[in-house]
Amino acid sequence: MTDTTDRLGTREDASSAKTFNEAYGISDGAVAGLRHASLDGVQLSLNGVDHTARPTWKLNETVEFYRDILGLPLVHAISARGWGPPGHHDFLHFFFDAGKGATIAFFYYIGSQRPEKYVPEEHHFYFATHTAWAVETEAQLIQWKETLEARGIKVSPYTKHEILESIYFTDPNGYPVEVTLRLRETEVIDEVDARLTIQAAMETEAEARAENRLLADIDTIWRRKAKLVDAYKGAPA
Repeated sequence: MTDTTDRLGTREDASSAKTFNEAYGISDGAVAGLRHASLDGVQLSLNGVDHTARPTWKLNETVEFYRDILGLPLVHAISARGWGPPGHHDFLHFFFDAGKGATIAFFYYIGSQRPEKYVPEEHHFYFATHTAWAVETEAQLIQWKETLEARGIKVSPYTKHEILESIYFTDPNGYPVEVTLRLRETEVIDEVDARLTIQAAMETEAEARAENRLLADIDTIWRRKAKLVDAYKGAPA
């Protein structure tokens, strides 16, 4: 295999893309036929979050909210003509500092209007797409909530979910923002529990799909997980 450094100078440039799917690496989403990581001996890894990015059609309000109200420094901005496939708008891509090298970024597509499907919804499906930004202490989490409320922002109650405690609010675009405190680090037992939980969910979801039905409730998964837990406990160490 050629060393990666030998290929850096010959990488295919994104501007060569002829279609939207080619420009963004979009496939049909099927996983059948894809090679599993265990088969090629290559262990990929990530090093945290560089940035999140969402579109905005409220340029002034977004900058005022993140820079002037939240107080996050505006640290970088890209201005460019539309590129790649036809129909790509000229745009701004700008970034606010979110700590430890990470940024909160937005695209402002010049001359475009927000499509109907990007209008915020009061539904858990919509709010499931979000980013949780970390603080390091309980005092910092409390400071965030109290300070945001004093600045006029509506903030959720504190929410504990196992290893995290969080607050939530929305920005001028209607995007949900989470500020979270990690209560403890994950341990081996958490990894085992996660593996058995997801195995139970995958098995029952596959069975339901084969019968052309939806999973009824979480109890279905819990019952299967109980059997997996029993098998795990009875397995030789």
